[in-house]
Amino acid sequence: MKQTLALVLSCLMALPAMAAEPMSASDFESYVTGKTLYYGESGQPYGVEEYLPDRQVRWSFLDGQCKDGFWYENAGQICFVYEDNPDPQCWSFYRNGGSLRAVFENDLTSTTLYEAQQDDKPMLCHGPDVGV
Repeated sequence: MKQTLALVLSCLMALPAMAAEPMSASDFESYVTGKTLYYGESGQPYGVEEYLPDRQVRWSFLDGQCKDGFWYENAGQICFVYEDNPDPQCWSFYRNGGSLRAVFENDLTSTTLYEAQQDDKPMLCHGPDVGV
């Protein structure tokens, strides 16, 4: 009886670890391609990213200013490079029910974003500022 209980408890303790596995690049690609995902942090809007074919992306901090970039897999993380910054920004993505949770891996403070909304329409991007 004690052995059975110990086995059951050890299996239950392993479940969160298995559920906490980051998404693979192929799983991430299948989930995001063709979608526009809105992200939040601590209950506040954070940004939006449009996931285009061939691992191309477009990001905005919800200010109408967009940055084009691409993503790739590196050591189990999903890394993004944008046109204004050559330094990769690497994240671990997790399935959180029917949405995503993203943990920023470049910073010890570990920013965590949550998918707040999903759309299949392109983002709104304003053109460059026009002077007089």
